[in-house]
Formats: sequence, structure tokens, C-alpha cells
Amino acid sequence: MRVSEHPGWAVVAAIFGSPRFSGVLATTAIGSALSVNLVKETMGWAGLIGILSTLVVFAAVSLVARRNDLDWHGVLPLSLVVFLGWCAITIVWSRYPSSSVTGVIYQLTFSFLALYVALVRDLIQIVRAVGDVMRVLLTVSLALEILSGLLLDLPIAFLRIQGNLDEGGPLQGIFGSRNMLGFIALIALVTFLVERNTRSVPRGLSLYSIVLAAVLLLGSRSPISLGVAGIVFVAAVAVLALRRARPELRRSLQIGMLVILVIGTLSAYFVRTRILAIVGARSEFTYRLEIWNQLSSLIDYNQLEGWGWVGLWRPNVSPFFALDFVGNRQHTSGLNAFIDVYFQAGLIGLVIFVGMAGLALVRSWILATSKKSVIYMWPALILVVLLVTSMAESAMLVEYGWMFFVMCMVKAAHSLSWRQGLALKPPTAELPRAGA
Repeated sequence: MRVSEHPGWAVVAAIFGSPRFSGVLATTAIGSALSVNLVKETMGWAGLIGILSTLVVFAAVSLVARRNDLDWHGVLPLSLVVFLGWCAITIVWSRYPSSSVTGVIYQLTFSFLALYVALVRDLIQIVRAVGDVMRVLLTVSLALEILSGLLLDLPIAFLRIQGNLDEGGPLQGIFGSRNMLGFIALIALVTFLVERNTRSVPRGLSLYSIVLAAVLLLGSRSPISLGVAGIVFVAAVAVLALRRARPELRRSLQIGMLVILVIGTLSAYFVRTRILAIVGARSEFTYRLEIWNQLSSLIDYNQLEGWGWVGLWRPNVSPFFALDFVGNRQHTSGLNAFIDVYFQAGLIGLVIFVGMAGLALVRSWILATSKKSVIYMWPALILVVLLVTSMAESAMLVEYGWMFFVMCMVKAAHSLSWRQGLALKPPTAELPRAGA
């Protein structure tokens, strides 16, 4: 007897296949991804693995229950499949095979959850779910900062909250560091502004959310996130200008903006020292530069194929612990997504990753500038946040960063993939009958 013919399957399918269940599960998956630091610090890795395993099982059953209601054509970008496949292949020659196996499984877990969310929810529902989760987590972060910095005047060590609110920051919230708080707050700010423009939440709640995200972004005093915020603002202005331009002028404007981007990037590179001094990021850059130099010497040993995918660095595994002398602290990443991919997956992995990210950005940018609804700006701007932040952090490669990347990429690919044409059945003409 097949599972679908079992008497109890009808009840399971009715529960797991309902839109309400899918919405709750999608929101829970997003919330769990964004709360990984909080869960690890309070429940340990065992608690996090238990939560993620439960979500994966529920999501799998939900997809089976809704398999006839979902549009599967073009849903999984081929570039994502190739990248994940290459990461899995690196296990073969990995210098730390057991860590690579668990790292790939961890990566696939968040990929699957992101795919589930993108499949069962449309874009505005995803934005609403992200907004609801962000409001709760940022409110909790601010409440704990008030408790630590003003009421107790003591740090909350296990959450790495330093209690600096009375000094104006830097704040860490429940995300482990000021850079991660700034990163999350910036994603939240983009989400809340899109919510505001789509009028999908009450005006008072929208205003509270925007102020909350802005306060925590500024309070994080993260030079990385503040710098990225400026670039995202420019990107948003560019998208709005292209949306309002006449279709026949849009291509010329796109080319002009691309030229300006190249010139601006080159100019910023040549005056980078002055820019770093202005935003107060010189020490951050020097620290990162030292790590990148050390990684560069390691990359030379396995330049083409990489050392083996692991995602989050393992402080007790060679060669990761050998880099702890930089800054006298443990490192969980290479603090640059592109260098990290180059180190772990080699030049082949880096080429695949750059192609995948570039294709996702181009697709989302086309949708943002050509679709009527402002909701299509969200994937494009979130990808800008992720990719620009990736120049100084590796958050995009793991956990919530990877989940947001996959969700945006899948949504963009689903709208523009060439495989959408496969969903259209070609017309069939009736054969003439004999004797007709």
C-alpha cells in the first residue's frame, strides 16, 4: 500500500497541506534561522539540530501534501544545484572530511528550508513573514540591551551583550556581534520600508518598525553595515529611477548606471584609506587584511579544488585553529564570502559562486525595474545587502544569510527561468479520421 492510500494520510495531508500550516511553518523557519545564535547560546548545538531537523521533516511532509498545488517548473536554479553539488564533491579530497560532511548537511538544511519558503509563499507573504520575525527579534534585542546597559549595568556574557547602551553603543542584541546586529537591522530596515510602501501593515506598526531598525542599525556602530546602508540607498534610488523611466530609455539608463558603478568602484578603491578613516573602519580593515593574507598563503596549496567545504569554520580543526593568532580570537569565517569560497571550494567553486550570485542579482534587478509592484524591489535590495556585506563578512554563506540568498535567488529564477516555458503544454492537433 502506498503512503497516499493509507487511511491516516488524508488527515495528515489536510493538516500539513493547509495554507495556514504552510504560513506558520515558513514563518517559524525564518525565525529559527535568524535566531541561531540565541538558540546555540541557550540550548546548545543539540537544541538547534533538534529544531532544524523537526522543521525539515515538517517541510518535507508539507511539500508532499501540497505536491499537486505547487508550480515546480524552474523553481530550483541550476546554478544553485551546481554550487551545492560542488561543495558536496569537495568532501572527497577534504582535509577534514567529517567536518565537511556535517558542513554540507548544514548547508543543505538551510537550502531546503529556504526552498520550502520560496515554494509555498508568494513574495509579499515572504516579506510579511520576515517583517513579523524581525520585529520580534529586534524588539527582544533592544529590550535586552536596555536591561543590560541601563537597568542592570552589567553585560549579559552568554549572549555577548556588552551593555553599552548608556554610551550609545556598540550594541550586539541577540545576534552575537555588532556587525551581525547591523547586518540584520539593515535587512529589517529594507523589509520594513517595502512593507510601508505596499501598505501591508498598519501605519503605526510600520513607523515603529522603521524607527526600531534604524535605531539598532545606528546603535550597532558597525562601520560595515553603515557603509553598506549607503550603497543600498544609492541602489534603491537607482531602481526607483529605472522604474519611472520610459521603457525605451531603460536600457540606456542601465548601461549608464553600470558605467557609473564601475567608475565609482575604481575611485573608491584608490581612495580606500581615506574612506576607511572617515567611517572609522581602519582597524577593522587591517584586522581583515591580515586574515586574508594568511588565507591567501593557504589557498596556494589547493588553489583549484579548495581545502574542502565546511561552511562555518571549526576552531578545533586544522588549519582553522592555526589562524587564531590573528587578533587573538577564534574565527568562524574568513570575513569575506568570496575569499572564503575560494579557500574552501577552490577556484572552481569561486567561479560557480560568482556566476550564481551575479545571475541572481541580474534577474532580481530586472524584476525590480520592470514589474509594477514595489514588492519586487525587496529581493534586489536584499541581494545588494548580502553581496556588498560579503566583501567584509561571510554571513551570506551560512545560516540566515544563506537562507535569504536562496529565497531571493529562487524567487527571481522562478519568474525569469527559461524552464518556465516547459510548463506550457504545446497545442496538439487532432489527426484526421479515416474516410473524413
